Amino acid sequence: MRVISVLGPPHSGKTTLVKALSGLEGPSVQFKVSETVSLRSFKYLEEPWCAIDIAGGPDELARTGPALAASDAAVLCIPPDPEAAVLSAPYLRLIEEAGIPCFLFVNRMDTATDRLRDIVSAIQSYSNHNILLRQVPIREDGEVIGTVDLISERAWKYHDDAPSDLIEIPDKVINREQEERTKLLETLADFDIELLEQLIEDKRPATDEVFDLTARVMEQNDLCPAFFGVANHGNGVRRLMKSLRHEVPHFESAKARLTENAEVQAVGFLADVKKHIGKLVVIRALGTEVSQGKPLGGDTLGGITDLDPRIFIGKLEPGQVGLALKSDHLVPNKIYTTTDQQPLPEWARSRPPSYRHIVLPTKERDDVRLSNALSRLAEIDPGLRLEQDASTGKLIVAVQGPLHARQLNEKLFGDFGIKIEEEPVLPDYRETISKPFECHHRHRKQSGGAGQFADVHIDVKPLSRGAGFQFEETVKGGAVPRNYIPSVAAGAEDALQTGPNGFQVVDLCVTLRDGKHHSVDSSDHAFRTAGKNAVREALQSAGTKVLQPIMRVDIHVPSIFAGGLAPTISSLHGQVLGFESNPNAKGWEIFSALLPASAHEGLFRALASATKGTAWAETGFDHYEEISADKIEGSHTQKGSMLA
Repeated sequence: MRVISVLGPPHSGKTTLVKALSGLEGPSVQFKVSETVSLRSFKYLEEPWCAIDIAGGPDELARTGPALAASDAAVLCIPPDPEAAVLSAPYLRLIEEAGIPCFLFVNRMDTATDRLRDIVSAIQSYSNHNILLRQVPIREDGEVIGTVDLISERAWKYHDDAPSDLIEIPDKVINREQEERTKLLETLADFDIELLEQLIEDKRPATDEVFDLTARVMEQNDLCPAFFGVANHGNGVRRLMKSLRHEVPHFESAKARLTENAEVQAVGFLADVKKHIGKLVVIRALGTEVSQGKPLGGDTLGGITDLDPRIFIGKLEPGQVGLALKSDHLVPNKIYTTTDQQPLPEWARSRPPSYRHIVLPTKERDDVRLSNALSRLAEIDPGLRLEQDASTGKLIVAVQGPLHARQLNEKLFGDFGIKIEEEPVLPDYRETISKPFECHHRHRKQSGGAGQFADVHIDVKPLSRGAGFQFEETVKGGAVPRNYIPSVAAGAEDALQTGPNGFQVVDLCVTLRDGKHHSVDSSDHAFRTAGKNAVREALQSAGTKVLQPIMRVDIHVPSIFAGGLAPTISSLHGQVLGFESNPNAKGWEIFSALLPASAHEGLFRALASATKGTAWAETGFDHYEEISADKIEGSHTQKGSMLA
């Protein structure tokens, strides 16, 4: 079995193309992992195939990497519009990072108003591989009515939902066909000396030899061939499928691309939790036969089914895809040997989830059930991360975007019967002092039995930003016994947990200068209480200022959008640090800025709008800086942890 991932931006016709490919010769079997991801197994010329169909949009990219890890090739389905090429850039970038052969399919050519060469040229701006036209269109009254194959030099006239007719190459297309065929052969000659010699000697290469050469070139992932058609009418689909059959490498290439470990038996790349069934993990056998009841991933493998969960098959032949049931130790995004599990390569892992909310069950009694359900979903969803608010202890769910969040909510309700509410994650503010202050505090308590007595004189002074908390003592003459001094320090730290504005106090030094003790009534508890109250009084008297967290943001953005990000960052009260070309991704730049943590959600929305959903950001804490109290987002009782 050979496996292909069909990718592309929204509304490019991916699902239609998968249905057309899988329906060329008889029925297919579909398994829906979710509403946005499905697999279809089918046969073409008696050979088994599996097509992975992943919906377009940034929220679904987290599943794309694992799908490519289990695939032999990718089909990038794109709209027939040069201006829409940038929407395909994230998929093309991921395909190239995966090192997997790519076939370009320009869909919906019946609606095209631009030349095919312009569409391909626009895509070339984002590809390190040379994109090579394998067909040229035949037009009549401005509409595409057929195609000429540049290798076989055969012309075909389209018929909607019916096989195409073989025709003579129209006279008006001959010059264009010869021009593009010459380009194709000259490009292929870079990879074959014999073809180069034939071209130099003006000899016509044999068609079969050229087809064989393209297969070798594709196996080495040296070029990206471009096809076109109209999937919803079946036009151009068979020509694409024939090329896939001839040029897509077998599973051994996928295994070599993933790992050098010869003991690898399978890869898990998708999963779901189905009501009344439990966890299903989609696996592909990459080594010897994978069988039910035998060890895989460190434990015994449970049941194995076809893509139809009702059909138990018991084993997977090398290269075959199936569903693993009753194997809770298996998780997706892993490479399995018989004894252990290894993570997929770095390129296959999801982008950092940037859409974060605190989640709470609408019914308090569902709190434990919600935590358990989210933990189970986090195992199978590569784009989902679970965190905990450092201040409140509430659960934070981080996902890829609003659509992903909606899918998660529907899953929680549909399969687990849990309704949730969302709260925003507020920045983790801090506060500090701006001037030194002295304070004297005496703690005295007498209420029967042993009393409490502690007397301390302290100084507080500000430190440089990021210095944290320091404690010093200059006590002389044993005014405060040495064994009580750590208790004063502990009390000072207690006081700094919540300052006058309700936030943790940082970047100051507390110095114990002097004090008094009582031989009977003094204790660790008394001096800890005295230290805590003294620091609290000092903070109230000195006055504190609020600090907001500032993030370092590195935005990965297509070059055509980079120039428009400066005003976006300025509108969010950020500071632009600069931008540079991404050395590893053609047509991409890395735009760096400093941004208040409170602007994180605004950045997410702004990027989605300004870059048509193509850009993504890596964020991390950089420093704290002062903010006026009237600009604090939310109250101190609602504060959440910052994105780090």
